[in-house]
Amino acid sequence: MKKLLFAFFVFIYASAFSQKADDWQKIYRGFATKINDLVHTKLEASFDYAHSYLNGKEWITLKPHFYPTDSLTLDAKGMQIDKIAMDKNGKMLPLTYQYDSLQLKIKLDKTYTQNEKYTIYIQYTARPNDFKGEGSAAITDAKGLYFINPLGKDPNKPTQIWTQGETESNSVWIPTIDKPDQKCTDEFILTVPEKYVTLSNGKLIKQQKNNNNTRTDTWLMDLPHSPYLFFIGVGDYTIVKDSYKGKEVSYYVEKPYESVARKIFGHTPEMIQFYSNILGIDFPWQKYAQIVGRDYVSGAMENTTAVLHQESAQQDARQLTDENIWEETIAHELFHHWFGDYVTCESWSNLTVNESFANYSEVLWDTYKYGKEAGDYQNWKDMNDYFLSNSDNKDLVRFYYENREDMFDAVSYNKGGRILHMLRNYVGDSAFFKSLNLYLNSNKFGNGSAVKLRLAFEAVTGKDLNWYFNQWYFGSGHPILDINYVYDDKAHLEKVIVQQKQVTGKIFKLPFAIDIYTGENRQRYQVCAENAIDTFYFKVNEKPNLVNVDADKILLAQKTDHKTVSEFFYQYNHAQNYLDKREAVVYGGNHLDDILGYTIVENALYDPFFRLRIQALNIFNNTSQTLHQPTIDKIEKLAKSDPKKLVKASATDVLGKLKNKDYKSFFVNELQDSSYSVAGAALNALSKIDSVEAFKQALTLSKATAKGRLLSSIVNMFMRYGDADNFDYVAYNFNALPVGQEKFELLPDFTVYLAKINDSTQFKRGVDYIIQFKNDIPQAYHEQTDPFIKLFLNELKSKKQTMGQVNLANYISEQLK
Repeated sequence: MKKLLFAFFVFIYASAFSQKADDWQKIYRGFATKINDLVHTKLEASFDYAHSYLNGKEWITLKPHFYPTDSLTLDAKGMQIDKIAMDKNGKMLPLTYQYDSLQLKIKLDKTYTQNEKYTIYIQYTARPNDFKGEGSAAITDAKGLYFINPLGKDPNKPTQIWTQGETESNSVWIPTIDKPDQKCTDEFILTVPEKYVTLSNGKLIKQQKNNNNTRTDTWLMDLPHSPYLFFIGVGDYTIVKDSYKGKEVSYYVEKPYESVARKIFGHTPEMIQFYSNILGIDFPWQKYAQIVGRDYVSGAMENTTAVLHQESAQQDARQLTDENIWEETIAHELFHHWFGDYVTCESWSNLTVNESFANYSEVLWDTYKYGKEAGDYQNWKDMNDYFLSNSDNKDLVRFYYENREDMFDAVSYNKGGRILHMLRNYVGDSAFFKSLNLYLNSNKFGNGSAVKLRLAFEAVTGKDLNWYFNQWYFGSGHPILDINYVYDDKAHLEKVIVQQKQVTGKIFKLPFAIDIYTGENRQRYQVCAENAIDTFYFKVNEKPNLVNVDADKILLAQKTDHKTVSEFFYQYNHAQNYLDKREAVVYGGNHLDDILGYTIVENALYDPFFRLRIQALNIFNNTSQTLHQPTIDKIEKLAKSDPKKLVKASATDVLGKLKNKDYKSFFVNELQDSSYSVAGAALNALSKIDSVEAFKQALTLSKATAKGRLLSSIVNMFMRYGDADNFDYVAYNFNALPVGQEKFELLPDFTVYLAKINDSTQFKRGVDYIIQFKNDIPQAYHEQTDPFIKLFLNELKSKKQTMGQVNLANYISEQLK
């Protein structure tokens, strides 16, 4: 699962997942006890689009796990159960059962022993819209089966069906033992309208046209996987086919995206080859398909051989000129096919062996494909998001939690990925990947845990790693380091003082490297901090130009590094890693009044790595300090000719800030750039020197396709300078934005714009869109988000009351009840 959290609610994220003192802290969450084992699941399914039902006939083959048993409990949520029987070679023997709308408790026809298989037949109707399940901030709904625009009433949305099983939601549409420590093969026989295509796990082995304009597709998964990974997808898709070593690789996209499907997903075969090579285990499954679903409740999901992606994956050619924003997600879900699907966490408490690996795979791919700095940037970004989440109080492996959905957080993903990064550095690349190979081979088509992972690493390295796993996997928090330097000129001795200042009092054991630079020479030392204060001594002939603590920049730690501006200047020009440069640029940005600090940031404008160029541009865009003319000249050159569109857009932002009318023709020309980001930046910049022309250009641009930053800029122009004539465009595009940062940031301006709207029908529609947005935000965030949204609406109500439009003000009051 690739979760998409709201960046604007980072401060909320911690409280949404905060651990409250409650009875749940006394409940141990181990793996599910196995009484019966799933062996094979066969389903014949048809779909009632009018009612959003699945009509199913299911045959489940099972056997007792160890002890003899005469009963079976299945998860089956919110269903209508019509018949349950024992299938004795086609002869149906009715069975007695109890059903409480969540579980089926079935009395078998006899007591079965460990080596005896039996098959249960169930005829049922799944009614997902009638089931009220609880989602989470990461997976916002839990009804398992989703009918999208089933009656075709929305002309702007296709008709689709897709399923979402993680954590235990597939049992809303198929009776099963819905636990991650179960594994089985499956055969799904799907009857659908002939105009639609289907997708499921495994291979499509048969298609049969029927007499009633339907078709029956048979999908066979002959390798065992967990029930939460079962998948069904139905819809009007174009299938773009690729391959890997003779195995089908395919991309299911809506027709308008057929021409760019390979630009979005086309690295997939190369990714499969790369991951197969580093793990020493070739892709183990029959095929690899990826499908895009409208209104999906998370980012993406690693259903075995049938990955489901959110609609944000579908980007047009102009969006892709900036970057493929979905590439890391594609890598993430693919890596799950080893860590998550091939070897599955034995319990949600051990989610780290699924999600931490998938998270870290994004770093592995970016490093391989785009270079070390790209991988280091991804690693830093994920680490920073973990720090912002304020999740210090949660273990990586958690046997106590309120709800299993709580495991899908910045600890299981971001922190866990960084812990793997440190472990790789500690044992070395060869041992790291050999250990992963052993772990996967030892547990293939079975279940894994942090303990099993430790045993694999210890077997390969010969090192006792209990200290590492106890500290990072079965402990919480991270070090907060204060680093100071003292040079003794007489003794020619450099002292490095590392103090751990985390308020918990917990002291971490931290092996890391220190690089000492003298002139052009670099000397590396391996050290280990394991006390509240550690002092390391180094014999040097002269005061070093730079002492670089954590030289590989691998520590999961927040650091205050007491260096001078000259040392950071030297660090930017000589140290080895992206984060070395980033730290220097951040320091320079905070000390622009110092010529060396200013120079660090100015030099970063031409850094080979484009993320550093953007960082420097953002610093100059946000400073109140006057920019030097040579700096402006460099920024102008970047805006006109940088090969990276995102850099051009950031440079255009800085030029717009200058409010120099000489740039007007340049901004107007840039409105036609192939990049939405560049065009959007140019429109915003133009508005700062000529709002009339900017509004006129926005009217023209609104007549063509606009997405991303260009769309946001057009909407902003209409809200700031427009009137009711622009309402349909503004309201439609506000409503169409996905729930997230961009929409929340637009909300204040949208409410200000609604104050201009006097037509009651338009006004009410705009308010309805805001209320719908409020309700669509995941429940975990409501306590924090509702006050802000209500504040904006109450300010709008006050304006309408002041304007004498009491009926419109009253409408807001009614909606807020």
